Amino acid sequence: MLQSERLNSFPEALLAALDGRQAQIWTALPCIIQSFNADALTVVAQPAIKAQVRSPNGTMQWVSLPLLLDCPVVFPRGGGCTLTFPIADGDECLIIFASRCIDAWWTAGGVQVQSELRMHDLSDGFAIPGPFSQATKISNISTTTAQLRSNDGSTYVELNPSGKVVNVVAPGGMTITAPTVTITGVINVENQQGAAAASTMSGTMKTTGDVIAGTVSLQNHLTSEVLSGGGTSGPPVPGT
Repeated sequence: MLQSERLNSFPEALLAALDGRQAQIWTALPCIIQSFNADALTVVAQPAIKAQVRSPNGTMQWVSLPLLLDCPVVFPRGGGCTLTFPIADGDECLIIFASRCIDAWWTAGGVQVQSELRMHDLSDGFAIPGPFSQATKISNISTTTAQLRSNDGSTYVELNPSGKVVNVVAPGGMTITAPTVTITGVINVENQQGAAAASTMSGTMKTTGDVIAGTVSLQNHLTSEVLSGGGTSGPPVPGT
């Protein structure tokens, strides 16, 4: 072999070696969730990208990567608060792979030694729910407000930073369970969708101010047809 041939072949061999090593380094993959463990907060996920491998006869073929097991789910959290989502089979997610083994940390938390000295391995994935392929993307994304919404957009909580307004749209209703509810401001209630009354309350209602029904004051109204003795007066006089 000529010296020039040896020089030309070495860079190619080096490049092939580097490509082969890089092929064993995993960073992140889009995946499809197969199951969610709500107690352990982990998912089993199928990588959505196939890998190319060489068959025994020397030909190259595309094969599915193995299922990724026990991937911790990354829910946004901090300061004692966590934002969770009802993860379902078939949801798309992004799995990112830690640069070192996470087994001991996942089991015990805190700062731990490495159980194994593997690096960038398929065994050390974290699942981030959220990315959409074009086949599953949602529509009608607000470009001016922040929303926590259902995928179909029919139900949402919306924060409008420019108008300083929070909107809640809940076609199925809304329930607040609390011993007390304090509202500072004016309350306007309208009956819709054929409701007989705009507001219904069970129990005693107390107010430090007056209550106006139409034009009649509960505190200051006058009654009509007043009779002496044990008689019954007439209805309140409007406007009083």
